[in-house]
Amino acid sequence: MTTRPVRGGQHPTMDQVAEAAGVSRATVSRVINGAPSVDAKIREMVQRAIAETGYVPNVAARSLVTRRSNSVALVISEPDRPDNHSFLNRIFTDPYFGRITAGATGALRPHDIHLVVIPTDSSDHHQVIRYLRQGHVDGVLLISSHEQDTLPRQVHELGIPAVVSARPTSPIAVSYVDVDQRLGARLAAERLLDRGCLHLATISGPLDIPSGLDRLEGFRSYLANRGFADVPTVEGDFTRAGGEAAARRLLAEHPEVDGLFVANDLMAEGALRTMQDLGRRVPEDIAVVGFDDSSAALDCRPLLTTVRQPVEEMAAEMAEVLMAHIGTPGRLPRSVTFHPTLVVRESA
Repeated sequence: MTTRPVRGGQHPTMDQVAEAAGVSRATVSRVINGAPSVDAKIREMVQRAIAETGYVPNVAARSLVTRRSNSVALVISEPDRPDNHSFLNRIFTDPYFGRITAGATGALRPHDIHLVVIPTDSSDHHQVIRYLRQGHVDGVLLISSHEQDTLPRQVHELGIPAVVSARPTSPIAVSYVDVDQRLGARLAAERLLDRGCLHLATISGPLDIPSGLDRLEGFRSYLANRGFADVPTVEGDFTRAGGEAAARRLLAEHPEVDGLFVANDLMAEGALRTMQDLGRRVPEDIAVVGFDDSSAALDCRPLLTTVRQPVEEMAAEMAEVLMAHIGTPGRLPRSVTFHPTLVVRESA
């Protein structure tokens, strides 16, 4: 069988698709709504007719039948930090969030699912919950980092399918995708020791964020096992400016430092600027290892040696796990942990 051409009309209808494909309107509807009972050849004819006629399904009407919005929310929950830039500034300047968005979008596009990005801090949580409760999206990809964030539990209690970007800090029966943070910090420590560094230190991330704490503990515990009991530490905030300030403080208090692990690339970029200002050569005077392998690592001079977490792949995995939950309600939670790798460049 071959499709028959549409007789005309600027806005093709489902009836015109049915006529072009030589099938009933009901069959076209079943194909559009993904009914598994349609014969593969008929499905192909209908899909070809849709392409030839330029028909665009009525999403609102379709959602009444399928009870699906064909949208997923990417909720980025950041803490209120009055001493920092606004959370919106960090979201739009930190490469991590752009990589998460790209990875999730790439995985959802083949499913014809749209991604709705919702940045929020604790003052807006009630608005986010209200939006989710109204059924605007079929599921949630939740980027939650700080320990006191109540949003993961609130989303879980809604009963909407959700996947969290890291291991929850409190016990919640929710799927999550994470990277082995402690292993990543160990890789950084190993690299600095291999370079012959004897006076090691670290600029940590915020210690109310599990990833910040895990990277610090992973670095310290490995060095303790290698005989380095006292490792100077300055807490940073995951921003470029925070890295500059932390490095200035660290080197003022510990000028002997010759090996530095910085808990993310943005802070490492800031730390390298401080070292240039202070006349410290990298890596000759002090070797530096970052964490993330983001675009910031390539903006550094010298190019930054860093621990790579595969953010795009992690975000894609989050999306795939979420689609499985949406397609099979009641599915048991699943956890996925990725392994980091060391990317050696010029700074260490």
